[in-house]
Parts: sequence; C-alpha cells; structure tokens
Amino acid sequence: MAEPSAFVTSVLTIMTPLGDVQPKRMFGGWGLFLEGNMFALINKGEELFLKADDENKDAFIAEGSGTHGKMPYYTAPAGALDSWKNMQSWAEGAVAASLRAKKK
Repeated sequence: MAEPSAFVTSVLTIMTPLGDVQPKRMFGGWGLFLEGNMFALINKGEELFLKADDENKDAFIAEGSGTHGKMPYYTAPAGALDSWKNMQSWAEGAVAASLRAKKK
C-alpha cells in the first residue's frame, strides 16, 4: 500500500488533537477516519474535504468552499490548514457530521 504523501502527513499532524486519525487509501486519494468514522477525504489533487450536513454546511458555503462532486464533503476553508487553532472548529464539525450520518 502506498505511503501517505507529505501533504497527507501534514494534515494528519494538524489533526492530532482530535485523536488517532487513520488514513486509508481510497479511489486514488485518502479517507481520514476517527474511531471508524470517515470525516474527511483528500483527493488525488491533494485537496482536503471535510464532511458536512445540514448542521454545518452553511458555514462551509459562507466561506466559499466547494463540494467533492455529489458527496457531502466541502473543501477546507482558506487558512484552516495553517494551524490546529484555525482547523479545530471545522474538523470537530466534520467529525460530528460523520457521527450524525452514522446514526441514520
């Protein structure tokens, strides 16, 4: 299996405060999982997309984030990858959206 790229590794480093985030190779990109729930994906172009639903998608839209096709994932807002402080609310919201989707 391919090793994560420098970009994937940097995203994992930023996400460390969430817990044991596991990358899994998927469709030429990577899925990011926390406790078995996929909350983010990194596409072949090394763009980070975070899980969204009715409770958090408006915040992504307000930031001008695009979607990953028809999937409920939005690009990480500008500056989110700069630090955990900038990423925290986005990542925690994505994890919460993944947990809500699991309950359905």
